[in-house]
Amino acid sequence: MTSMRFIVSLGVALALATGNASLVHSQTRLDTPALTVGKTGMTKVEMTVQAGPSGAPAGFTVWWMKESDFIANGSTWFPNHDPRQGEARFDGTPTLNVFPGEASSFKLGPDQSITIEVGDLADETGVTSSGWRPRWDGELESGTQYVFCAFANASGTTHPSGLTGNTGGQTIQTQDCTYTIGFWMNHPELWPSSCDPMQLGSNFYSAADLMTILNTQPQGNGAVSMAHQLIAAKLNLCQGANPTAVQACINTADALLSGCGADKLPPFGTCNIAPGTTSSVTQCLDDYNNGLTGPGHCLETPAKTSTWGRLKTVYR
Repeated sequence: MTSMRFIVSLGVALALATGNASLVHSQTRLDTPALTVGKTGMTKVEMTVQAGPSGAPAGFTVWWMKESDFIANGSTWFPNHDPRQGEARFDGTPTLNVFPGEASSFKLGPDQSITIEVGDLADETGVTSSGWRPRWDGELESGTQYVFCAFANASGTTHPSGLTGNTGGQTIQTQDCTYTIGFWMNHPELWPSSCDPMQLGSNFYSAADLMTILNTQPQGNGAVSMAHQLIAAKLNLCQGANPTAVQACINTADALLSGCGADKLPPFGTCNIAPGTTSSVTQCLDDYNNGLTGPGHCLETPAKTSTWGRLKTVYR
């Protein structure tokens, strides 16, 4: 989706952001952060907020709305706390995914970035969310196109920043159907986040690792060709496909890969299994991914979203 530019004047935007139309213009205004959309899940969208040169010393706020509501409202935002519009204020200390190398606060220094997951805020601390599906803990609706924007929060001596340009993202529709390896390789932004990391045999692989494996030629190694189909099958299960017709084959494939122990699949390791040992399992997985068995192949392709930049810090 092409990014849409925000058309409300800066003065109105600041009034909306603070809930106060009378602003002290002598204060310093924070630089506008950058907002980029990353991976999408069933009911959440991952995005990165990068502060401008002045940072976001009081944290930041993200707004979101269904694209259909946004367009119906003249491509403008509703006032604060309108139930048709989500709002999450990130200004405290996160507690999830806290480990060495990650950020320790939603309050950002100059040019610092952090990745959050809108639609997955129920268990996070340091965040105040309102105006969006409170009975669902703020989850987004699957298969729905959304529009997002963000701004740096005001502090005692600074105005909030202006609003970022509006950025779109589509959640994945839960579907009881399957996609092929080719689809998943060409739509990495649609990989269900519940499949990251993915266990193959005894080892875990990140989404980036899985893509590398998918781009690795088998060269006579049955473990690699089987893993290609196994990755696609597990992605299909994560996006809602009925596992009945393929679960036994998945279990067999994982058992065969477990025979390699801690030795990972190429190019990360040297796990090697004779094709004669894996061929029947590989065929079973392939038939499922192509819709010959199981619920059948998906007829509709979810819209591909655009992504910008690289994700630097992972947080939910």
